[in-house]
Amino acid sequence: MMRTPSPLFLETSLPSESSKPTGITLPTTVAAALERAVVMYGDLEALVDGDLRLNYSELLEHVDEAARSLIALDIKPGDRVAIWAQNIAEWVIAACAIHRSGAVLVPLNTRFKRSEATYILENAGVKLLFTISDFLGTDYVELLGDRSTVPSLEHVVLLRGPSRPNTVSWPEFIEMSSQVPAESAVVRSKAIAPDDLCDILFTSGTTGLPKGAMLTHSASVRAYWSWSTVVGLTKGDRYLIINPFFHGFGLKSGILACILMGATNLPHPIFDVPSVMRRVEEERITMLPGPPTIYQTMLDHPELHNFDLSSLRLSVTGAATVPVEMIHRMRSEMTFKTIVTGYGLTEATGIATMCRHTDDPEIIANTAGRAIPDIEVIVADENRQPLTAGEPGEILIRGYNVMKGFIGNPEATAEAIDSEGWLHTGDIGVMDEAGNLRITDRMKDMFIVGGFNAYPAEIENALLTHPGVSQVAVLGIPDTRLGEVGVAFVIAKPDVALTADDIIEWSRESMANYKVPRHVYLVAEFPLNASGKVLKYALRDKAIAATS
Repeated sequence: MMRTPSPLFLETSLPSESSKPTGITLPTTVAAALERAVVMYGDLEALVDGDLRLNYSELLEHVDEAARSLIALDIKPGDRVAIWAQNIAEWVIAACAIHRSGAVLVPLNTRFKRSEATYILENAGVKLLFTISDFLGTDYVELLGDRSTVPSLEHVVLLRGPSRPNTVSWPEFIEMSSQVPAESAVVRSKAIAPDDLCDILFTSGTTGLPKGAMLTHSASVRAYWSWSTVVGLTKGDRYLIINPFFHGFGLKSGILACILMGATNLPHPIFDVPSVMRRVEEERITMLPGPPTIYQTMLDHPELHNFDLSSLRLSVTGAATVPVEMIHRMRSEMTFKTIVTGYGLTEATGIATMCRHTDDPEIIANTAGRAIPDIEVIVADENRQPLTAGEPGEILIRGYNVMKGFIGNPEATAEAIDSEGWLHTGDIGVMDEAGNLRITDRMKDMFIVGGFNAYPAEIENALLTHPGVSQVAVLGIPDTRLGEVGVAFVIAKPDVALTADDIIEWSRESMANYKVPRHVYLVAEFPLNASGKVLKYALRDKAIAATS
């Protein structure tokens, strides 16, 4: 069935709390956002990585060249294309090219092991993979191994690293653009409709199996226009992106936000305090977001005052408890003028509530702020009725930012989004009289390790594949540096001699490092309730007592 694409731009007004003029022409797709950036910010620096420095006009040229190469490899609108690499310029160009070609981006976590990566590649039906052959001693092509387990995967393009059999290098890939007409990328771009998928971001749930949240072009643009205006990102800001591009934070509030607002994208592949502070000084960085772990580490680093960090003005944090004292120190010792916290989840395009930069430090540290414009956020009882201020309940979200659903999983979609359009987050929160949201617990037991979501059920399922493990219970406990860390209580199989070090070492070989339990306790039995369910709160109390 033929359909007529929607206009590439629409007239909209900025949120009333913004001081910027109304009547802004807002793009309706990520592909169109790139064209708007050329019109609005063409000569401004767009992307800086090593010796590479591109303005917005040059960035679009590179992107459309890569998009034509995708077309040359028979990537069609709606095809899934994955990226498995660290934050580098090629990641940005490839991602934008995927969007310009009408394909759908599927990011992969650089910490994934083979089974984790192949599950997502197969589940999403990925046709082409952009990756690298050398990052922190890992060869992702070698790690992927035999591609026969992913029958849909036809091409592997190396963004960087030594050549590997059955792969195409980035220069070879770019050369393929000459095989298709020059206007092909523009034609593809204009055919994209606002409600088309732009990416599939995988998250995990109580089943432990990753689920792919299907996110659209228009929702992404609209949400991160609001995000950018609320936090105060502006034209000419220099944005050091430490948050991984494979995460919604780095992808949406990083790459996309820069394009929308005319900021300079400076990818940073590895968080290392001296290297970050050096780049802040050398590149006059103004925007430095990240989880509280990053700022705590920087504030306590002995070289903090050896660098000129006076250019820093804007920070966006969250994903863990934010100490009030840290907010004060960021302003007094690191010259940040604006510090903002927020709350979101992948299924809501990564954003739901935000603090405002005028909020008191106590509000910024202790709440996730208020709903962004045009989004409903409530704390509700079991009947989806809003609760009064101060009363705990499940956080529900409704609005344009809610995903289309989980790819290939209608049952999980129906469980997550009810008949009235409310997204059930599984998080417990309390809302104050002003609408500020405070997260108090997680129904799904998820915990956050240095900004990465860790899901007990997923880790438990992995640990149960250990030949000596009979039963396992995983939970998170507070940690001063990372916010939270994982703890595993393990019951060994009969006549098997296991140690905590055995489990930790095996985990390091089998799963991403943020999922690896920091503490392991071998026990004979678990505390159970009358229904036979493990009393994790009792285990948590035991773990906290043992580590304090």
